Amino acid sequence: MSNYQIAIVGRPNVGKSTFFNRLLKQRKAIVGSEEGITRDRIYGEVEWSGHILTFIDTGGYIPEDVDVFNSAVRVQALAAVSESDLILFMVDGKNDPTASDKSLARLVRQSGKKFILAVNKCDSLNHDEQVYQFHELGIDPVYPLSALNGRLTGDLLDSILEKLEINAPAEINDHEDGMRVAIVGMPNVGKSSITNSLLQKDQAIVTPIAGTTRDSIDSKLKYYNKLITLVDTAGLRKKSKLDDNIEFYSNVRTRRAIIGADVVLVVIDAYKGFTKQDKSIADEVINKGKGMAIIVNKWDLIEKETNTMRDFTVEMSLQFKSLSHYPVLFISAKTKQRISSILKIANQVHDLRLTSLGTSDLNKFLQNILKLQPPPATRGKAISLKYMTQVSSAPHLFVIFTNYPKLIPSSYKRFVENQLRGNFDPVSYTHLTLPTIYSV
Repeated sequence: MSNYQIAIVGRPNVGKSTFFNRLLKQRKAIVGSEEGITRDRIYGEVEWSGHILTFIDTGGYIPEDVDVFNSAVRVQALAAVSESDLILFMVDGKNDPTASDKSLARLVRQSGKKFILAVNKCDSLNHDEQVYQFHELGIDPVYPLSALNGRLTGDLLDSILEKLEINAPAEINDHEDGMRVAIVGMPNVGKSSITNSLLQKDQAIVTPIAGTTRDSIDSKLKYYNKLITLVDTAGLRKKSKLDDNIEFYSNVRTRRAIIGADVVLVVIDAYKGFTKQDKSIADEVINKGKGMAIIVNKWDLIEKETNTMRDFTVEMSLQFKSLSHYPVLFISAKTKQRISSILKIANQVHDLRLTSLGTSDLNKFLQNILKLQPPPATRGKAISLKYMTQVSSAPHLFVIFTNYPKLIPSSYKRFVENQLRGNFDPVSYTHLTLPTIYSV
C-alpha cells in the first residue's frame, strides 16, 4: 500500500484545516474564523483508492511578516514542503489573488516538488468560475472545491493520485518490499555503529560527536532470505534543544522514518540509563502503532553482577509501565556482543504484528476471564461483555461488544489486555505492540 505525503500550504484562513478535517472525518485540527490558529504541522492519514495518503496541515504562510510566531509557522510549513511528495497549494476563491498568494506561488514553483492549486470556498457550481482568476499564479492544474461541504473533494483526491502517477488501485502486499526497520534514539547512543555492525561495513559515519548523522539512511540486507531495509536516523532531541535548521529537518526526517517503518528499534545508552527522553521517543513509536524493541547499547561499559540485566529491565518497567511488554536486548556495537540477535528480535516483532487471533478463540478467552473477574457494576448497572473480535493487526485492534461501554473502567481494560497477552503465546505475545481494546 502506497504512502505518499501531501503538504497543504496557503496563507491564513483559506480553509486548510477545514479541508484537512473533512478528509480525516474528524476535528483533528482546530478551526476558527481568526487567522493564525494552526502553527505546528499536523499529520493525518487518508485511504483513497487503495492508497494511503498522509496529509500535512500547516499554519498560514505569510512570507513578508517578521513576527516571531509567523516566522515559526513559516519554518514549519517549509519543513512540510521539504518532506512532501506533493504540495497542495490552497487559496480563497472568494477573494482575488493576494500578494501573499503570489509570493507563495513562486515558492511552490521553485520547490522542485509536484503541486496542485486548490481554489477553496467554491461552494456551488456558480462559484466554479472563480478559479480562472488564479491562473495568473502560474500553477497548473487548478481545481475548485469546497472544504466546508465536501464538494469536489473526491475529484481532487483523484487528481492527486494522477499527479503522483498512482492512478491504479494499489495491491496490498505487506511483504512486497520486505521489512523496514528504523533505528532511532537520542544523539550518540550508537545507532550508526549498530547499523555498521549489522551491515558488516562502514555504511554510516561514526564519531564521538553527537549529531553526526543528519539524514535518514536506507541500507538493505538479507536475513534468512528475507529482505530488510535498515534506516539509520539522526538523533532525536527535544524541540527546545534543536540548535539549527539542519538539525530541525533531521528530526523531521527521523519522525518520517518512524512513520514508514514496520519495526522500530529504540536505542538507549546503557551507561546513562533509561531517561525521560528515551521514554518520550518510545511513546512516539507506540503512538504510531509500530512494532518496537528496546536496544540497550554500550553494555560493555557496565560493571555486571549475576542479575544486572534483570535488574535493569525491572527498574525500567517499574518507572515506565507502558514499556513492560516490549522486548529488551542488551548489546555492544563496539564489541559486537549480541549484534546477531537484533535482526532476530526485529523479525519476531514484525511477524507477531501480522498475526490474527480467531474470533472463536477470543470469545472462549472472554468467557474464561469473565469467570475469573467480571467487570464491576457501575452506578448500580450490571455490565455484560457479549462478544469479542479482532478487527485489525499491525497494530492489533480488538473490539468487545457490551451493553454499557462508557461505564467500563480503564483499569478493567488493562486487565483484559494483560490477560490477552498471558493467554496467547505467553513467551512471544508480549512482544506485540500494545493492543487496543474498544468497547461498543
